[in-house]
Amino acid sequence: MPQHRTAEVPVLSEEVREALAARRPVVALESTIIAHGLPRPRNLSVGLELEDLVRAEGAVPATVAVVDGVAYAGLDKARLERIAAGEGVRKLGHRDLAPALATGATGATTVSATAFLAARAGLRVFATGGLGGVHRGFAQTQDESADLSLLARTRITVVCAGVKSLLDVPATLQRLETLGVAVVGYRTRAFPGFYLADSGETVDWTVERPEAVAEMMAAQDAVAGPESALVVANPVPRSEQLDPGLHDRVLAQALAECEERGITGQGVTPFLLGFLVRATGGASLEANLAAVRGNVRLGAQIAGAWAALA
Repeated sequence: MPQHRTAEVPVLSEEVREALAARRPVVALESTIIAHGLPRPRNLSVGLELEDLVRAEGAVPATVAVVDGVAYAGLDKARLERIAAGEGVRKLGHRDLAPALATGATGATTVSATAFLAARAGLRVFATGGLGGVHRGFAQTQDESADLSLLARTRITVVCAGVKSLLDVPATLQRLETLGVAVVGYRTRAFPGFYLADSGETVDWTVERPEAVAEMMAAQDAVAGPESALVVANPVPRSEQLDPGLHDRVLAQALAECEERGITGQGVTPFLLGFLVRATGGASLEANLAAVRGNVRLGAQIAGAWAALA
C-alpha cells in the first residue's frame, strides 16, 4: 500500500502526539518560510530557532509540511532538512493537499494549508509571519489569498504581524469582517503592517495578556457559531521594524517596476518581496524575522494559557 494512503492526516510526531495526549500546549508553525521565504542555509537555522523559541516558552512546536505524500504536524530533523533543502519542494495551499498526498509530492505549507492541517490535528494555536490578503488592484485582477476564506471556516487562533504591506490592507480587513473572522490587536489598537508596527488601520478589539486570548477562544466555543478563526495581530517591535520612510519609498518603486514589467498573478508577491529585500539591503528580511520571532513566542504563551484554561 502506498505510503500516502495512511489513514492519519496529518501524521503527528511522537513529541506532538504525547503533548496532545497530556494536554500540554502545542503551537503549529508553517514551513513556507523555511522552504521559500529565506536564503539557504539560514533557512534551516531559522526553522530550528523558531522551534526552540516555542520550547523555551514551555510549549511543543508542530512544524507542518508534506513529505513524500504524507502530511506531518511535527517534523524530525531529517524532514526539516529535506524541506529546507528546497529541491523539488512545492508551495502548498490547502487546495493542493489532496493532489500532493495522492502523487507523493513534497511541499511546504502556506498559511491556509498549515491552518487546515493543524486544526485537523486538534491544535488551536498557529504562529506565522503575516497573513495573505486582498491584492492591490483587486477590481481588475480578483486576486485574493486563499488564506482568508479558509480562516472563515477553520477554528484556530492565528498569531501574525498583520498582513504584508504590499497588499491592500483596508480591503483585507473589510474582507475578514465580511467573512466573520475576528481580529484582535495584542497590546495595540493599530493593525500591524508586517514590516511595520502600524499599517495605518485600526482594530476594534485589543487584548493585553495571553490569558485574555485564551478566554476569547473559550468564548468562541461557547457561542458555538461558525467555525471561524481568531486572528491575533501582534506588531513587530518598533525598534525592529523597517524604517517607515524607507519602506514607503521602496514599496512605491517595487509596485511601479512590477507594473512596468507586466508581472501579474502569483508572480507579484515573490517579485515585490524580493525587490524589498534587495532595495533595503536585507533590512526588510530582518524585520520579517523579528516579527516571526515575536509571533512564535506569543503563540506559545497563548497555547500555554489555553492548555491551562482547558
